[in-house]
Amino acid sequence: MAKSLRDALRVPPGEPVDLAGLDPRATPLAPGGKRKTADAMAADGAELARLQEALFASGDRRVLVVLQGMDTSGKGGVIEHVIGLVNPQGVHIHSFKKPTAQELRHHFLWRVRRALPEPGMIGIFDRSHYEDVLVVRVHRLATPEVVEKRYGEIARFEAGLADQGYALVKCFLDISYDEQRERLLARLEDPDKHWKFNEGDLAERQRWGDYQEAYRIALERCSTPQAPWYAVPADRKWYRNWAIGRLLLETVRELDPRFPHPDLDVKALTKALAPPN
Repeated sequence: MAKSLRDALRVPPGEPVDLAGLDPRATPLAPGGKRKTADAMAADGAELARLQEALFASGDRRVLVVLQGMDTSGKGGVIEHVIGLVNPQGVHIHSFKKPTAQELRHHFLWRVRRALPEPGMIGIFDRSHYEDVLVVRVHRLATPEVVEKRYGEIARFEAGLADQGYALVKCFLDISYDEQRERLLARLEDPDKHWKFNEGDLAERQRWGDYQEAYRIALERCSTPQAPWYAVPADRKWYRNWAIGRLLLETVRELDPRFPHPDLDVKALTKALAPPN
């Protein structure tokens, strides 16, 4: 039996990955149903906020959360509901879009290194360097030889981050084909959500099988002991949010950040703040 959610959702390093065998509606280790899990998430959030403050105050370690998944899998929802639990001053969010002309003139990891969080911070990548072995592979924007080389480059890059004191939480938001359809339809049915609908998403949806294969290979090649992937069932939003919050909490707990204790003459300082007679 899994001892923690990280154990339950970790993609085992060095083992074959069968995405078809995963259940996007599963709720492993959930505290209960939707209501009970929401209560548990609120409690986890209070602990996470305290630990994040200690992480920020100590300024020693840093955490990088990588969110990858198909359109509508909930990357934005995770940022709103999970990262919203902590002080935004201690969070750095970076969304990776289509590379600019300047970025394309550099190595594909150049723009990623520039977006890494500073010491004491929690960094969030909404999409990431994995786009260069996902979109690039599916759309054949680079040769197979170049894409193949990138898996090793990513693994070495992440191992280097771990050696520098980064804790990585890489989350694959696993949504089903049918659930994606329902979420796209919901955007069309609500005029206030039309701005979120991108007709290009329909073209990408036609490549579902190609993307599943690209994700399978990326998870298989790049889930390592230093930087494992976590396959998070994403059809149930309430579970997805709790699970990623819990993965982050377990990771920061393990870092065990401590508040610094400067040498202050508390008695004298308290006296100096006393009101005048």
